[in-house]
Amino acid sequence: MRSETVKDMAGKVLTKLVDLDPEPKSRVEGGGQAGPTSGRDHGNLSRLRSSSLEIKEKEIREKGSEILREQLDAAKRELKLKDKECERLSQVRIQLEQELEELTASLFEEAHKMVHDANVKQAAAEKQLKEAQGKIDVLQAEVTALKTLVLTSTPSSPNRQLHPQLQPSGTRGAYRHVRNKSASGTFPSLPGKPEPSSLSIQPVTKEDREMDSVLYAEFLMWKENPSVERSSAFLSRTYREDIGPCLSFTRSELSQLVQSAVENNSLTIEPVAMSTLPMVKASAVECGGPNGFRAAIETKCALSGMSRLCRHRIKLGDKGSYYYISPSSRARITAVCNFFTYIRYIQQGLVRHDAEQMFWEVMRLRREMTVAKLGFYLTDQG
Repeated sequence: MRSETVKDMAGKVLTKLVDLDPEPKSRVEGGGQAGPTSGRDHGNLSRLRSSSLEIKEKEIREKGSEILREQLDAAKRELKLKDKECERLSQVRIQLEQELEELTASLFEEAHKMVHDANVKQAAAEKQLKEAQGKIDVLQAEVTALKTLVLTSTPSSPNRQLHPQLQPSGTRGAYRHVRNKSASGTFPSLPGKPEPSSLSIQPVTKEDREMDSVLYAEFLMWKENPSVERSSAFLSRTYREDIGPCLSFTRSELSQLVQSAVENNSLTIEPVAMSTLPMVKASAVECGGPNGFRAAIETKCALSGMSRLCRHRIKLGDKGSYYYISPSSRARITAVCNFFTYIRYIQQGLVRHDAEQMFWEVMRLRREMTVAKLGFYLTDQG
């Protein structure tokens, strides 16, 4: 393409040079001496043409060289840009590889941590399961004991007056009046009143009961969110009317400690051997028992301050001190403990009865506290 352009340009130059020199033609036409002159002119023209072609070729080569240099510079600049782009992409690749390695390491570390946490939680759950199973066994035993307490006033002496079903079959329907031997000699006969032995004995009648709407409404409100706190109207009334008076003894300071221990479920009542009782009077009394006679020593009750036959002692929490109590004091404390045990069972969801049955059982426990605070209690009959 370039050689054709060069030839065209050389042809145009030669044409212009021929047009500029008309003299040889006129000489040939007019004088007749065209031979030597025309030959000489022709040589000059050839030299001129060759020099012109060389100049043109030189200019063309220079222009071609400039164009090639420009293209080479452009190619070099483009190569530099490509090199920079490749370098940038290499850095991006290296950065991505590092981030990928860090992400993989963090993922493995996180997975290892999750597996470790899962193993720890599984071990803790298994431990809690074992503890829960142990608590369930204990609660089942307590429920069995509670059912026994519902049918009896104390585990050792069934309340046959309140539960006729515990009496022998031959004496269930006969009479309900039972006279306490110890009380017969304590209260003298009043003038105009018949002797206890001459009192008419009434046959057994069915016990009627009527629900108090105010007490039942307070119990239902407490049952929606059961708690042993005395902030509710139900427990506030029970504290005021039953628990407080039942645990109000002569020794007021110890009475408060006993009440706190009962509320915290940290009170312990246990029978004691007669040999361990601190003697106040040296005289011994005889008490009937299933195996004959047994001796008991009168000692001073820690709550009432009176000398009584103290066959039990109490312990408050983890303290090492023991306090000897009389049967009457024990009956009052036991009645309050039975009440707290039952409402704790309701709070823990262990009682499956309806609300009305729960209410009447609570009223029965309140009646036990009322009877106990008046001084009535059952003794072992053997």
